Order: sequence, then C-alpha cells, then structure tokens
Amino acid sequence: MAKAEIITIGTELLLGEIVDTNSRYLARTLRDEGVDLYWTSTVGDNEERIAEAIRQGIARSEIIITTGGLGPTIDDPTRAAVARAVGVENQYRPDLWEQIKERFARFDREPTENNKRQAFIPAGAIPIENPVGTAPSFIVETDRNAIISLPGVPREMEYLMKHDIIPYLRKRFKLSGIIKARVLRTAGVGESVIDELIADLETGTNPTVGLAAHAGSVDVRITAKAASVEQANTMIAGVEKELRARLKSWIYGADEETLEGAALQNMAKKGWSFVVVESGLGGQLTQRLVNTDSEHFLGGEVLTTRPSNDELSSIAAEFRHSRSAAACLGVALIAGEDKQVLQLTLITPIKTRQLTRSYGGPPQMARRWAVNSCLNFIRRLRKT
Repeated sequence: MAKAEIITIGTELLLGEIVDTNSRYLARTLRDEGVDLYWTSTVGDNEERIAEAIRQGIARSEIIITTGGLGPTIDDPTRAAVARAVGVENQYRPDLWEQIKERFARFDREPTENNKRQAFIPAGAIPIENPVGTAPSFIVETDRNAIISLPGVPREMEYLMKHDIIPYLRKRFKLSGIIKARVLRTAGVGESVIDELIADLETGTNPTVGLAAHAGSVDVRITAKAASVEQANTMIAGVEKELRARLKSWIYGADEETLEGAALQNMAKKGWSFVVVESGLGGQLTQRLVNTDSEHFLGGEVLTTRPSNDELSSIAAEFRHSRSAAACLGVALIAGEDKQVLQLTLITPIKTRQLTRSYGGPPQMARRWAVNSCLNFIRRLRKT
C-alpha cells in the first residue's frame, strides 16, 4: 500500500500567522483512499530546506504532496525547490502562461511580468491546470514516487485534489480499499485510567485503537483498513462494542457529537430550561452552549469579578429568576498558587448543590478543563 507525506510550505505557518488547515483536509482525503500517511512537516520559504524535505520524502514515501509556495513572488520557492530535489531545471511552459493570462482576463486584469514565474515548472513535470486560481500545479514522477505540488490557498488546493490528484493517484498507485476512523468521546475520566482499561485493544494492528487526551476529555479513536466501507464498519463495530462495555457512561458521544450537546440533551430529557453564570472562563462556557442552538439554553451571564461562594449562589438565583429558567449553573474559576479551583453552584427545581474541584495541570489549559468539567457535570446530572 502506498505511503504518503505532506509538506506545507510558508514562513507564515512557522510564525503562527496563519493556521494550517490544508494538512487536515489532505490527511482525511488520503485516509478515505486507503493511503497511509506517516509524516507531515512544515518548512519556511527557503529553497534548500524545502528541497531537503522533499528528498527525505522521496526516500521514504511513494506520494509527496506539497502545498504553498507557488505564487509569483520571489519568496515562492516551491518550483525551484522541487526541481533542485530531483536534479532538473525549471522549464518555461508557454501553455501555462496562456492559462495564467486567461485567468486574469476573466477578471478584466492583466498579469504582471512576475506572474510569468508561475509558468515555469520542473522539466518533465506533468502540469495541472488550475481553473479556480492563477497558480498552475504540477506532478513530478520518478520510477517510485509522485511529487505533487499544490497551491496553498485551501479552496484551490481542495478543488485540484478532488478533480485531478485523486483520480491520478488511483490510476498511478492502483489504490483500492479505504481507511475509516471512528472517534468515541469521553469525559470525566483520565487518559491513564482509560489506558489501563483498554490496553489490550490498543495493541491491535487492524483495527487500531489510540487515545488523544484533552483538558477534561479524552478521545478514543478506532481506525480500520478494509476493502470496502461495509467491511470497515463491521470491523469497527466489534471494537466499539467492546470499548462501550468497558468505558460505559464515560462515553458521551462519537465523531461530531459534542459534550455541550450531550449536556443539553440531559436537560431536555428532564424538561428543564437552563442558564449559566460564569466567572474566570472568558465566556467560553456560554459560547459553547449558545453554539448548540438548543431551545433549552436560555443564555448566560459573564461576570467580570471573582465572587465568593455565597455571592455566586445569590447571583445565580437572581439570574435564574430573571430568565424564568428551571435551572442555573454558577461557575467561578479561581487561580491558586499551585492549582486552579473551580467553584460550582447548581440551582434546580429540586435542590441547590455546591461543590469544588481543583486542577493542577498547565494554567493555559485550565479554562478548557473547567468548561469541560461543567458540561460533564450537567451531562451526568440526575433528576433527584
């Protein structure tokens, strides 16, 4: 089975000025085609460093996909880097120049002279016309490899991947089968506890099981390689059944299901409308609940002060009354010397509960932990 790697190009990525969404899209697209992705990397706008990354890719992967660096400016070095990596010169292609001029003409514009750089691609490369942008793409083939250079603009990259690159890869590498993943979402339990409970399942080779820990939640990923979607689903289902038997109510959902959605589903089952009052969370709890677009969530109030427990209870009661809500959760996250302390007050039609929880992890993750802890508290709430 063909192996692939992704090289995203751009100094702006290394500086954190933009977020790399291309790798995620490419990874999922390759997965759906049954292609193993073993490496991803990001390289700045430096010709030699890009060339070295490509040489490494040629040595270990059949498919190398680069994104970015195909613009018309001097700091768009991908064409030169690919040519250097495979030991050829860049070659002017009049047909590509005509395509570029045509794209500009559609917008009643004239290309500048530096746009002509985009008509140079490595000698012997297969040109890929770009009908949704001005940067032509290309494929350089060796006996074993395909080096595919795509634009960094996500819309252009995705279009070319779907319409040109995937058909090419299917033919060149005789792709068959798929790789499918399913993610079980858990909350209220640590990664180490889950690992102890399912360690034997994590040693499997197909399907594979892996963990991804977040602040206040853990994802359990099941990945299967199969000849068809149906076969992959069957393989995943057996492992999922065993995972659910072991992890029980810690699992709140799967794939795109969210913890906030699960929390509000619990309130809906009880027939309770719900509001929150929060302090120290930067409005994150309210925002996540608002995004569910649930009729059972009636809004939140973000405090700019750090209230005491009694003050938090009083404010929560007043806000609950003002919104005519059945329940209100008041939350305050307070920074301590060596840990963060989370104060919770829950007022329901049945009773008022107060509790305190602490977090000793990285301070920058405390808010996310607190929000997930609050949502999981509501998800697990019983009507007693």
